[in-house]
Amino acid sequence: MFTAFERAVARRYLRSRRGERFVSVIAGFSLVGIALGVATLIIVMSVMNGFRIELMARILGLNGDLGVYAAGPAITGYDAMAKRIQGVPGVLAAMPVVEGQVGLTTDRGGTYVGGLVRGISEQDLQKLAVVSKHIVAGSLADFRGDDAVAIGIGLAQRLGLGVGSRLQLLSPQGQATVIGTIPRIRDYKVVAIFQVGFNEADTGFVFLPLHAAQVFFQVPNGATQIEVATDNPDNVAAVRGRVERALAGAPVRVVDWTQSNNAFFAAVQVERNVMFLILTLIILVAAFNIISSLIMMVKDKTRDIAVLRTLGASQGAVMRIFLLCGASVGVAGTVAGTVLGIVFCFNIETIRQWLQHLTGTNLFNPEVYFLSKLPAVVQWHEVAMVVGMALGLSLLATLWPSWKAARTDPVEALRGE
Repeated sequence: MFTAFERAVARRYLRSRRGERFVSVIAGFSLVGIALGVATLIIVMSVMNGFRIELMARILGLNGDLGVYAAGPAITGYDAMAKRIQGVPGVLAAMPVVEGQVGLTTDRGGTYVGGLVRGISEQDLQKLAVVSKHIVAGSLADFRGDDAVAIGIGLAQRLGLGVGSRLQLLSPQGQATVIGTIPRIRDYKVVAIFQVGFNEADTGFVFLPLHAAQVFFQVPNGATQIEVATDNPDNVAAVRGRVERALAGAPVRVVDWTQSNNAFFAAVQVERNVMFLILTLIILVAAFNIISSLIMMVKDKTRDIAVLRTLGASQGAVMRIFLLCGASVGVAGTVAGTVLGIVFCFNIETIRQWLQHLTGTNLFNPEVYFLSKLPAVVQWHEVAMVVGMALGLSLLATLWPSWKAARTDPVEALRGE
């Protein structure tokens, strides 16, 4: 596409020589601007992808892709219903759960916090990989009987609990007695401590054996819901329809994750789109810098252009020379930014830890961002989209100055020389 002559002239024009350093400095700033814009865009998009994927994995890993909830106080015959659900195509597991809000403290008293108790069988808790694969103390082998409890590491630290400690549960629903209504209070032994990396779960979730939760919440032989895991969370709507048909006539309602968490994930997607739009402006500003540097280069090289035209260079050759000058800046900046962004993403947690140690500040508070580590997931089709956009803007930025250079009249340019 470009001849050796055109490449040689473009290379000569891009070199900084005495009297032309200002143009080269602007071209350098354009290159840096494109590189930073591309790198920032890749990093931000990857972090937003990581947030969405990590939050989905933890939220759905704890709550299931869809839930079957009792229309009344509890689901009776939940074992038979769970078997029917598990036979539905696309369903991986159906786990009966007894869930309720409680107050949490120790048998010594002191700090009092709120929490969510989930009664679940030992077999089903073992299937809940987000918990069973992240046990940091104790063992789920002891999660049986009516005196066992598994808690998150954040709750354990807040209340000063360890394996073997006693956790006290206080139900807001009182127990009727001859002297009036009194709160239900019971102690349980901590047998396992987990850390799923999701701050809300680590500080507020408590798992009880299913029968113990039925006794505590006074729902004998019942479950408040059945959590269902599917083979593809993105196809949950189709599975929900099949589950609803399988449970036709039963006094239950079926809700999938897109309904229960729709506002949350929609907000993440909106923020991601807005960040993409804002950061694209960085690349756009850098493209305008390319226009400025090329216009100044054309102005500075007017006499050279006239000489080239006089020696036989065509308008197309002159235009390609300046296109090559601008495209070289755009391509170099895009390549540098892409490499920088990908390397940063693959080492983002190490960089965060280093910056925290250097500044002595918490740059990623898990209580605010819900996650204990800064996630970044590079999706290559998005990288290709960013690269294509940067190259496209860079090329567009070179068209008008190159066209103006090609339109230079050699007679007018050399008049008075």
